[in-house]
Amino acid sequence: MNSLAEENYLKALFALADEHGVVSVNDLSRRLGIKMPTVTSMMKKLASKKLVHYEKYKPLKLTEKGRKEAVLVIRKHRLTEMFLVQKMEFGWEEVHEIAEQIEHIQSPAFFEKMDEMLGYPSVDPHGSPIPDRSGKVEWKKFVKLSSCKPGDIVKLSAVLGSSADFLKYLNSRELKLGLKIKVKSLESFDGNMTVSYNKRTSEVFSHAVCERLLVID
Repeated sequence: MNSLAEENYLKALFALADEHGVVSVNDLSRRLGIKMPTVTSMMKKLASKKLVHYEKYKPLKLTEKGRKEAVLVIRKHRLTEMFLVQKMEFGWEEVHEIAEQIEHIQSPAFFEKMDEMLGYPSVDPHGSPIPDRSGKVEWKKFVKLSSCKPGDIVKLSAVLGSSADFLKYLNSRELKLGLKIKVKSLESFDGNMTVSYNKRTSEVFSHAVCERLLVID
């Protein structure tokens, strides 16, 4: 059984991995806000448990066992977020910190019951995929709203990042998953985009916001 700290390291390694699955110790240290010697010490510990490939001065990489354990923690987190929204009526901006605590419960039966009560959802409240019990993640092919062109009509399907401030901003604009958005114009200078949806006929989003809204045709 892994400790809470070990699970957080595994999650961070999974989140930071590039297309080759590798992560620098520096990036991991910055992500967690933990000093390098402490990170190195933990990597040696995880390597002894065959969860991480660790060699001095070389990038880190999760083993297959480590990847599966990281993904299963993410599964518990995302199921919890969905349960809090669907069954307990929390706002999508309220659930991340609660799920950060609940994800470390070591009871598979608890989360399987949660999954059953939810009807086996495939995504969390923010549109991120919920891994299955075997650790498989089914990624969908979204595009960023920022890459769309005037005249495009797309569906908001996920958001990048679940910070409360960002989600409250989306709430203030009455944006939620499933909305059809029409791109009206794009400012070439700064990437600002004018869109319409529901009864809002002329909303302007910054390029930074458009980069975090994931859509499908």
